[in-house]
Amino acid sequence: MKFFDLGLDEPSLRRALDAAYHRVMDSGRMVLGPEVEAFEAAFAGYCGASHGVGVGNGLDALVLALRAAAVGPGDEVIVPSHTFAATWMAVTAVGATPVPAEVDAATFTLDPAAAEAAVTPRTAAIIPVSLYGHPAEMTAIMALAERHGLFVLEDAAQSHGAACRGRRTGSLAHATAFSFYPTKNLGALGDAGALVTDDAELAAKVRRLRNYGSEQKYVHEEQGANSRLDELQAAFLGVRLQGLELANGRRRAVAGVYAERLAGLESVVTPTQAEWAHHVYHLYAIRSPARDALQSHLRSRGVETLIHYPVPCHRQPAFADLGFAVGAFPLAEALAAQVLSLPMWPGMPVADVEAVADAVTLFETGPT
Repeated sequence: MKFFDLGLDEPSLRRALDAAYHRVMDSGRMVLGPEVEAFEAAFAGYCGASHGVGVGNGLDALVLALRAAAVGPGDEVIVPSHTFAATWMAVTAVGATPVPAEVDAATFTLDPAAAEAAVTPRTAAIIPVSLYGHPAEMTAIMALAERHGLFVLEDAAQSHGAACRGRRTGSLAHATAFSFYPTKNLGALGDAGALVTDDAELAAKVRRLRNYGSEQKYVHEEQGANSRLDELQAAFLGVRLQGLELANGRRRAVAGVYAERLAGLESVVTPTQAEWAHHVYHLYAIRSPARDALQSHLRSRGVETLIHYPVPCHRQPAFADLGFAVGAFPLAEALAAQVLSLPMWPGMPVADVEAVADAVTLFETGPT
């Protein structure tokens, strides 16, 4: 059982992507043209934000947003203890210091109380991560940010279409960074990313930074980067955006089958959805104290799984200079040892979902 399927064999999707390809090829415009502008507007509108800025990838969206917000050396940025390393790397890329705070054990997202406890006089920003498709508790996080005068940059790389109290990711923070890596809920056919915000000045600065710090050709107002969303990827994303809600609904249906079939097992903990949240299940991440044995068992039955993420950020060699010891963040370490992602994609057949769930059940119960 494969872990993920891009769904590119769906005839109607393939025809629409082919048409987008030919439209771009016929236009002769490959960089920063009408396809990018149209997608930026459409995606910002979908999120409920005023401005969208297409960039090369999700990490660049984070880095450029921090730069635009003047976060840099001497500043501290609160980050979740359990997340993909890119969240932390964005902070170090601008010369700031990541300050981890533990996540909520049920939602895997930043615990607002832990975040507030991590605030110091040097804190400049918070990067909550809406992980695995579940939104962060942005209402509480924005309230604490207001109390302390902090910039909030949501990392929504895994939560296109998720919502907190009825508002979608992208409309909840001062700015929100998205990745459109091919396996995301909204995926390109290569690397791509975007920043969305209601802050016109911040959006304008990110537009400059993504294009060598330039608004006028060969006039560079500041030292920028080369991080531009390609016309072709923007055209593909425009096609896939039209089907995002349907695809998210299918993901939720897959998650519902898993939840029903795995209910009552003592060896695994299935994902939960907070009462204020709308989960879009980028991943279906279960927990098991016997994770490695379970993964081996599933592999023996032809089920492909992945671990998100086996080494917590504070124990990564890339962040060794921060000096965190084993045990510094026990929940992050427990999640690194216990989380296992089961196969999940919008078109996953119910029979396949049931087969995976049955294989998990067999691990606990044994043959009947």
